[in-house]
Amino acid sequence: MQTTLLIEIGVEELPAIPFLKELPNIEKKWENILEDFSLKSGFSFYYTPRRLVLWHREFPTEQPTTYEEFFGAPLEIAFKDGEPTKAAIGFAKKCGVDVKDLSTIKRGNKEVLYYKKEIPGRQAKDILPHMVQQWLASLDFGKKMRWGDVKAEFIRPVRWAVINLGSEFIDAELFGITASNFTYVHRSVSLEPVTIENPKEYFAVLKEGGVILCPDARYEKIENEFANIQKSGVAIDKDEDLLAEVVTITEFPTALEGGFDEKFLQLPPEVIVTSMKEHQRYFPVYKDGKLQNLFVVVSNAYTQDFDVVVRGNERVLKARLSDALFFWENDLKKGLDFEGLKEVVFMNGLGTLFDKTLRELKIAQALYAQYENLFQEPGQAKALLERAVMLSYADLLTEMVYEFTELQGIMGYYYALAQGEDEQVALAIKEQYLPQGEESELPSSLFSALVALSKKLDTLMALFSVGKIPTGSRDPFGLRRAALGVIRIVLAYNLHFDLEKVFTELASEYREFDTKKLVEFFLERLYQFYDVNPSVVSAVIATQERDLLEIDKRIKALANIVQSSDFKEIFTTFKRVANIVKDIDVEQDLRVDESLFTSEYERELYEEFKKRASVDYPDIETRLTALFDLKHKIDLFFDNVLVNAEDEKLRTNRKNLIASIYKEFRKIADIKEISV
Repeated sequence: MQTTLLIEIGVEELPAIPFLKELPNIEKKWENILEDFSLKSGFSFYYTPRRLVLWHREFPTEQPTTYEEFFGAPLEIAFKDGEPTKAAIGFAKKCGVDVKDLSTIKRGNKEVLYYKKEIPGRQAKDILPHMVQQWLASLDFGKKMRWGDVKAEFIRPVRWAVINLGSEFIDAELFGITASNFTYVHRSVSLEPVTIENPKEYFAVLKEGGVILCPDARYEKIENEFANIQKSGVAIDKDEDLLAEVVTITEFPTALEGGFDEKFLQLPPEVIVTSMKEHQRYFPVYKDGKLQNLFVVVSNAYTQDFDVVVRGNERVLKARLSDALFFWENDLKKGLDFEGLKEVVFMNGLGTLFDKTLRELKIAQALYAQYENLFQEPGQAKALLERAVMLSYADLLTEMVYEFTELQGIMGYYYALAQGEDEQVALAIKEQYLPQGEESELPSSLFSALVALSKKLDTLMALFSVGKIPTGSRDPFGLRRAALGVIRIVLAYNLHFDLEKVFTELASEYREFDTKKLVEFFLERLYQFYDVNPSVVSAVIATQERDLLEIDKRIKALANIVQSSDFKEIFTTFKRVANIVKDIDVEQDLRVDESLFTSEYERELYEEFKKRASVDYPDIETRLTALFDLKHKIDLFFDNVLVNAEDEKLRTNRKNLIASIYKEFRKIADIKEISV
């Protein structure tokens, strides 16, 4: 039998960001609990800032009956002279029945004691309280809190709960409160609890009380109101992440248009947008791609008169922008100056930000020396690069960045332009932290890329030199992200970048540390960076090639071949090649004496191999393909030639032939590392 199930957990306002991080897991965790309790059924999950709701249109009223089978001793052991032995009596006791209630069943070649026990399913109403507790305990929102005398923790205090199964409201103790038959509507409508009799009434009460329970419906309402506002010819910056937050923190969203004084448009657009989005959850408004002195706020008020709401939000934004304008004007008077960085500690053992800047300067100079030929005006570029590095952290001393920390680099760009710095310098300051993630954009020029590389490389080497190496999943300083950023930049700008050479040359600027560990740290990132068979990465790394650009070419070429449909069949031959030479030092002189050939198969394989190995191929993939095309000749060799001949000279010569083929592969990738 099935009936409806409504579960509502009422809480104080949920914080949007932690909630949204856990949101993809919430339904799955309830599904797992339903499965564990054999009560699997379809459901919908709804949420508002004050409630989590599970709704089942059809929910089993009890668990299904299950059966447990018990197998005992063979009959010749269980009974003697027609009487039960200790084995039979013990088995019956284990099953909780009398010996006479036991039956027998054939297992293998023997007849054994058998009992099938019926286990009636429990009533859903009896286990739902425990299921709900288990579900809530499984939700991981990061930081949790306690309140009052409640020992259990949750993201926010739980204030009421409803567990309605069919016509019955189930008692349950949750976080110090008892589940009951009342809920709460929108605060603008009433602060008093509203009694409900059934789910139909529950949904009606919320609708009449200004609560749009379904988040998709709230999203759609906002979208429609955005569309109405945009009919005037403006475009709303519909940031999807911000929109998800707004949907989470509202029960009855209403999109409203507000404005601010045009004088604030003299501020950099990023300052205004940051004030709106990050601090107030407003949506910026543009016209013809230009920021307007307008904004859209999504109100949670339930009213017919929104004028007060709009004016209130305009006052709040005016205050923030007034502060920003004050900071902007003060900072312009002072200008960018890196001398103050001498007073700002970077990290214990690593000096000040000024010390870090000087280390980055030396890295930038070293990188410039390596890539100087890529610049059209080398002399001028070097001086500008040094200037960009020295000014890169200067905006951290400004009042604007002190207030809006997320604008570091961006404000440096505007202040640099304002004081007449070269545009390349200003842009490099703006892009110095790029890329900031897998999907982040890259620096827009080689000039900016060298500044960004200098910063990431110094951070990596400096922290490794003081033992701040990531362990497990912990990476508080974002070193994995920094390493991936270096890889992305190097490959995007087609730069030869030998990890061992670079770190060895730069290590003298730091405390003594094992640079090989840093090289290994980078190589580990390659498994994350490339979406390929991991053994392909291993095969390339095993060759000891440490130039990231060369590694990239090899991985891509080998991956294209390995993922082909017929490669598995092809590779069986080369796996055998690798196995034969596993005990041979391929770095030694692998002399092949043609006079020792005793069959045409040896001679033909050797001639074909020499021909393919000597060709100047246009790319690595073509070269690899040519080597893998030796499969037919190698198979004929294996079928007709005994590699492990009794004659030592013949055996050595044949192994050297196979090892020479393996060695040619190893110039690109170590094929023994490949697994398919």
